[in-house]
Amino acid sequence: MTAQMKIITAIIKPFKLDEVREAMTEIGAHGMTATEVKGYGRQKGHAEIYRGTEYIVSFLPKIKIEVALADALVDRAIEAVRLAAYTGHIGDGKIFVSPLERAMRIRTGETDSDAL
Repeated sequence: MTAQMKIITAIIKPFKLDEVREAMTEIGAHGMTATEVKGYGRQKGHAEIYRGTEYIVSFLPKIKIEVALADALVDRAIEAVRLAAYTGHIGDGKIFVSPLERAMRIRTGETDSDAL
């Protein structure tokens, strides 16, 4: 039986990306995908004034990171992301953990945990 794997998806504030990357590297997670996204939650949005007219900005810029990990690293990774992304203000983000059934490194054909 192969080792269990998980994928961690986190939505964070853009200026926290480098801190989160460094924290993940420190725990031994060496690969990460980051995507610029927009979203809203309890933070809702805010009003901006552009050329004298007020606009409601509903979707705020965020970064979505995705990291595939062996199950043994998941708890440490969650805590690393939480601490690195924390500001104490609304909109700090969310962390989601999902099962990962298979993984393959295209170049070598390695599979599952060996591919991570």
